Amino acid sequence: MPDMDTALKEIMEIDGCIGVALVDHTSGMALGTLGGGKELDLTVAAAGNTDVVRAKLRAMEMLNLSEKIEDILITLDTQYHMIRPLTSRSGKGLFLYVALRRDRANLAMSRHRLRSIENDLDV
Repeated sequence: MPDMDTALKEIMEIDGCIGVALVDHTSGMALGTLGGGKELDLTVAAAGNTDVVRAKLRAMEMLNLSEKIEDILITLDTQYHMIRPLTSRSGKGLFLYVALRRDRANLAMSRHRLRSIENDLDV
């Protein structure tokens, strides 16, 4: 089972990946980041996307939906932003945030690869 650093490196190998963060959605703090740079401030993105996750969880609660969120996709003109809450016991309260260049990424393959890495991740 890969540790956090190894998993982040594997995610960065996804074609078109700009940056990745492992985020605690209770605090909004990034536990680990890789990539980003001038194109994307991952610390700010981690905090901002925490609000997205919280809002979705509140909406699901109000709707009495008991299903789990597989991922949240935000499509921009030039990028895809994926939020994937971790489902393992050790990952409870954490999510992966991944930004991809839309002109280089294959969304279906990216989601498949991210799911595979998440399933093997040991936090």
